[in-house]
Amino acid sequence: MPSGYHGKILRVDLTEKKSWTENVPDKLWRKYLGGSAMCSHFLLRELKPGVDPLSPENILIFMTSVMNGTTISGVNRFSAAAKSPLNNGFGESEAGGYWAPELKAAGFDGIIVHGRADKPVWLWVHDGTCEFRDATKYWGKISGEVQDGIEAELGDKRIRVLQTGIAGENFVRFAAIVNQLKHFNGRCGLGAVMASKNLKAIVVRGKARIEPKDKPGALGVLKWFKDNYDRDNDMMHLYGTSRVVKVLHASGILPTRNFREGGFERFEDISGQRMRETILVNEGTCYACSVACKREVEVPELGVTKKYGGPEYETLAASGSNCGVGDLKKLALVNQLLGEYVLDSISTGAVIAFAMECFEEGILTKEDCDGIELRFGNEDAVVQMVHKIARREGIGDVLAEGVMRAARKIGKGAEKFALHVKGQEIPMHEPRGKKSLALAYSCSPTGADHMEAPHDPLYEGFHHDGHPLGGPLGLIEPLDMLDFGPKKVRYFFECQKLWSFYNCVGMCDFVGVPIGSLRMEKLVEYINAVTGWDMSLYEALKVGERAHAMARIFNCREGFTPQDDTLPDRLFEPLRGGALKGESLDREQFERMKHLYYRMCGWDATTGMPTEEKLAELDLLEFGGAV
Repeated sequence: MPSGYHGKILRVDLTEKKSWTENVPDKLWRKYLGGSAMCSHFLLRELKPGVDPLSPENILIFMTSVMNGTTISGVNRFSAAAKSPLNNGFGESEAGGYWAPELKAAGFDGIIVHGRADKPVWLWVHDGTCEFRDATKYWGKISGEVQDGIEAELGDKRIRVLQTGIAGENFVRFAAIVNQLKHFNGRCGLGAVMASKNLKAIVVRGKARIEPKDKPGALGVLKWFKDNYDRDNDMMHLYGTSRVVKVLHASGILPTRNFREGGFERFEDISGQRMRETILVNEGTCYACSVACKREVEVPELGVTKKYGGPEYETLAASGSNCGVGDLKKLALVNQLLGEYVLDSISTGAVIAFAMECFEEGILTKEDCDGIELRFGNEDAVVQMVHKIARREGIGDVLAEGVMRAARKIGKGAEKFALHVKGQEIPMHEPRGKKSLALAYSCSPTGADHMEAPHDPLYEGFHHDGHPLGGPLGLIEPLDMLDFGPKKVRYFFECQKLWSFYNCVGMCDFVGVPIGSLRMEKLVEYINAVTGWDMSLYEALKVGERAHAMARIFNCREGFTPQDDTLPDRLFEPLRGGALKGESLDREQFERMKHLYYRMCGWDATTGMPTEEKLAELDLLEFGGAV
């Protein structure tokens, strides 16, 4: 067997309280590499269409890759997947941190969870074994108390704890999963799926270490990365993801007040630069990663501790500019609350912004909102709403359903302000200024997702002389970020294969090109050194395309059609403020480019299903009769 992976999946039946090991053939690892594609394989093979996402029949999958546990920067990520309670379709989310390498050290490449326990349990997975432990005393506890409690129970602070939280226990449809309190599988409500199984945590520890098949070859790539990565001048290291607050405001695409505007008057107050000057106390990182982009902050007067890390860009925008809030310290508190309750920061901020606009439009009253003045700019209201949503108290019980369902329940025209795709709230990036996001949001299998491909400003830097995506993908001509013609669709289509491949192999988008400095050719070289394979870049990109097609098949099987690949009406309205005031998406052009993208993907325009020719090309004919 090649190095890099064990070829073993841990199966857990919570109903029967039993576990066993399944050996996965080598050919499947090469076909899928792990991560998103391997998750999709098991979902398509084993999950019956139409199941309730919160029923015992749903399965919850955690999958590493053929590279997790090795020592190059950025390959620590893993995928979690299930049928989503938020979009009622494909649910998948990645996280970094330390949990995946430790699962590999425990002897497994992934875990598939079946059934539902009769009372709360946590799993103790270590050195090839799995134990069922009573989690009753941890149910209803915030994440930090659970982490501390399990560490004390096992007498080991080097364990890695993956857990759902109070929000998941209350079936908040956008509840997340977190490992080590700071690293989130954020989207799609997978924390609610985990809690619906009465599974509080999966704790891993092991001694096995991953050794490359070709050690000199692997060391050669490590040396290349060291020689070509300039940490001292890496904006991601210096300011984290929050580095983009200033850039997006200047470009007119910083989501503000529920996407009404593209600029925020207090942008500097919530920027990564301001964070570094004021509340930042440490630069955290993930397993074996040199970039160290994670923020750790402290605000003693508000009880904010570095234990829960610090706010990423999505939190600063979703609960900050999108809610009209410019108080960085209060946003650090919001970030900690999201970590304690284990909530998706994008959906939480988005659903509060939705409620704020409904309040200002007179659709919601102060009485409806439990006496809270739910107006844009009210930072205390945002803090209060996080508590209410996580605990499903008062108006929080309505908002915990997500904006699509909340708007239906509220009525009175609230749907106009519910910004989502397929039920999932749109992330904090503006398609009216970054036009390819119109495709990323509308056609993503999980609902609106900003991590489908690099964003349009990066396309402006393409050139014919040595660009990292030039030789491998043939993208050599710069394109304006406001362009939304056939060339932009082609650029998105090609780049999407790359980022889908990253999700299969567990590669961080902030380390790989075009954001980071690890070139595609070097990454494939490293995969081959670790596994002993002779994989080509062409084959690697086919894995990415295959994963995306499989997620599409899953949704088609669940009843999704091309009519679901749409966008909120607001994105076709002109921006009301910011540097791009007046800019909008053109609906007719969007439809034309969407169907051009379908044809590039090989999807049937009527059903949305990949065609037989495409299924044959991607070696997916076994799933062709899934609809």
